Amino acid sequence: MTMKIPMAFFTVASILISMADSRACGFPAIYNFGDSNSDTGGISAAFYPTILPCGETFFHKTAGRGCDGRLIIDFLAKHLELPYLSAYLNSIGANFRHGANFATGGSTIRNQNESVFENGVSPFSLDIQVVQFRQFKNRTIDRYHEETNDFIRSTLPVPEEFSNALFTIDIGQNDLSAGFRKMTNYQFQMAIPNIIGEFDAAIEELYREGARAFWVHNTGPIGCIPVAIRTTVHGDLDQNGCVKYQNDAALEFNRQLKERVIQLRAKLSDASLVYVDVFAAKLQLIANAKEEGFMEMGAICCGYHEGNDHVWCGNQKIINGSQVYAGSCDDPSRFISWDGVHYTEAANRWIANQIIKGSFSDPQVPITHACR
Repeated sequence: MTMKIPMAFFTVASILISMADSRACGFPAIYNFGDSNSDTGGISAAFYPTILPCGETFFHKTAGRGCDGRLIIDFLAKHLELPYLSAYLNSIGANFRHGANFATGGSTIRNQNESVFENGVSPFSLDIQVVQFRQFKNRTIDRYHEETNDFIRSTLPVPEEFSNALFTIDIGQNDLSAGFRKMTNYQFQMAIPNIIGEFDAAIEELYREGARAFWVHNTGPIGCIPVAIRTTVHGDLDQNGCVKYQNDAALEFNRQLKERVIQLRAKLSDASLVYVDVFAAKLQLIANAKEEGFMEMGAICCGYHEGNDHVWCGNQKIINGSQVYAGSCDDPSRFISWDGVHYTEAANRWIANQIIKGSFSDPQVPITHACR
């Protein structure tokens, strides 16, 4: 007797097959490139370590981050069920099985040829970070095949997994800062194509090294950071209270960055390049700060800023004959800005929760599906 199978069965089966075909990528690792927005200990390992109260909220100790706790990259890793990334430059306790972080605070796309001690510009520009990745990849592959100690081997990347990893990039803010510091607005506008060209070169080099899935953040609304607002006359502020010409420069940078990402998609046809509008996500938080449970945008949690007197977070200085310690606020979770430049863990969590879903991405795919 032949059994007649209901049509509904085939409908359900086809849906299940479709769901299986579109399941999450299952990234085995993340390799991150960028500046202090995603630095999990690189610049701290290379130069002077971060000091308390940085790290106080989540780690309850310094953790190499310019923040009271975790960064956006930490929340992305957690969402992908991967460990927090060890900094490439960190020599103690690093585990690279599930990726590495090449970002360092103060990094730029274009080499600025400035001292980190002069203007805080990292010597590890994006091209250097890519060179570091290439060396990291080659040396860890050799070590993985040569190593006989199982524990050491377990801390190294699996060679076959490099091409299946997610490559995240969050850089450009310090290129804008350098442009504002050293150029006229017109000169910087003319320099943007060259900066984007160097970004393009970095992506193509990573592609040649086997990278196939890219998650690219544009640069945030730099004109909204409190240190920018406090040094600008009121007439130069926009409707959100941000420095207009700086945000306009960031928007033009992002426009050209997105255009180049689209071009790269056509050129690197077997790669996935997701462009993430972090500018829009951050601006949405800033514009709706009170509704989201935060204090107004210009409030700074850690640091002392009164008139022309400034003491950076965790530091001390003699002001009017008295020693002033720039400590943190009682409740960092109510602040967007940690130290006048960087975001708090609470703000980073809010932003990460928006972008991981893909609503700020082009194409609109969640980070779990950012592979080809």
